[in-house]
Amino acid sequence: MAEVHVIGQIVGASGFPQRRLFCKWGLHAGGAWKLLSGLGSGQTQVDDPQADDVAYWCHPLDVHFATKGLQGWPKLHLQVWHQDGLGRSEVLGYGFCHVPATPGCHALACVTWRPRGTWRERLSQRLVGGGPQLRAPEAATTGAADRFRLRTEAAGTVHLQLGVLLRHFGRYGVEC
Repeated sequence: MAEVHVIGQIVGASGFPQRRLFCKWGLHAGGAWKLLSGLGSGQTQVDDPQADDVAYWCHPLDVHFATKGLQGWPKLHLQVWHQDGLGRSEVLGYGFCHVPATPGCHALACVTWRPRGTWRERLSQRLVGGGPQLRAPEAATTGAADRFRLRTEAAGTVHLQLGVLLRHFGRYGVEC
């Protein structure tokens, strides 16, 4: 079987209106893919930047996949959350990016978005907190056909550094 190693980190995030940010992440791959080692999902620590609007997490990623085919190449889905002073959390953005298909080191910037909601929901969000969020966050990466029905707005950007190693792809006729 062909193998893919992804080694890197979720560096941090910028452009979000709030401080005290953390990120929930997960890797999704097709049915022909098997996770051999590493974690398929996780969460970073909360960072409260003091000097600028960049939250640094430097959260490590180290996963090893085996596959029988290229269909369903792995995607990294991200959710950026804000934690207030009382420990309550609210989602600030959803995003996803494909794991690069070429070997080497890659710097990625994953642009995120969030549901806009009605004017009443936005007013309630300013007064009380919270806000609209997806019932099934996985749908942000898998159901792209349904996303056109959502009213969304741009959020911030998540920065990643990924190193990709491919093994035995030449045996299956795939040239890198």
